[in-house]
Amino acid sequence: MNGLTAEIRSAEGWPVPGAVLTVTDMNGRQLARAAAGETGMAATAPLPPGMHTAVVTAPGHQPVARVIRISAAGVGALGEIRLEREADAIALPPPGPWTIDPMHSTVQATARHLGIAGIKARFAEVSGRLDISGVFERSSGFAEIKAATVDTGIGMRDDHLRSSDFLDIERFPLITFTGNGFRRTGGDTWVMPGELVLHGQTRPVELSVTYGGYGPDPWGGVRAAFHAETLLHREDFAIDYNAVVRAGIAAVGTTVKIELDMELVQGEQLPTM
Repeated sequence: MNGLTAEIRSAEGWPVPGAVLTVTDMNGRQLARAAAGETGMAATAPLPPGMHTAVVTAPGHQPVARVIRISAAGVGALGEIRLEREADAIALPPPGPWTIDPMHSTVQATARHLGIAGIKARFAEVSGRLDISGVFERSSGFAEIKAATVDTGIGMRDDHLRSSDFLDIERFPLITFTGNGFRRTGGDTWVMPGELVLHGQTRPVELSVTYGGYGPDPWGGVRAAFHAETLLHREDFAIDYNAVVRAGIAAVGTTVKIELDMELVQGEQLPTM
């Protein structure tokens, strides 16, 4: 039988194998120690009942401590523990140009449908670059998305999204973002302020960015990974389609979540594979 259990994950939600769960009593005496497996799960042997301290550690991550109550049966659960990376443990990409690889990058928009469900749309064509400065916070970036490539998996709905009710791709074929600078918010997280041009409207937008690291790829290049997201309001971009289906419930919500998963290749051009 297990004692204290924990599901240990990175800030992005990935398992952290090898993370260590240590339990001490309130006087600091160690009671148990367990390492997380490949799924990020860690479990100790049964523990003495009462209040104890649990500490989760992993190389390159900030430790997390919790006070936990162990039942009379000797068991308890921490649930999911998210570990933030230590700022000085992250190797930032080398300065210079980095080009978005559209084959390994995705842009997804999610909007509420009928107030109860989420409709996801993917944009299949994205390009751009990130110019990394010697001082990372002074880096700049540019991304361009072809509006006509919106894809929800249902042709009729996609045609509606391309129409003048929404993206109006005939008049506004491109969606662009120009970012200037980063502001650190955590060990591997930043905010990138910039301007988004959508549906002919230009608005200030801040992207919440998580850096995934960089390293060599199988084709002789070097790649870096970033995840970015933001919330948009359709009315800010003059997309005011407002069909109401019942009792004030809109067919499509006014808030749209944008998520970008980007792989970038070092250099000004993509390699030939």
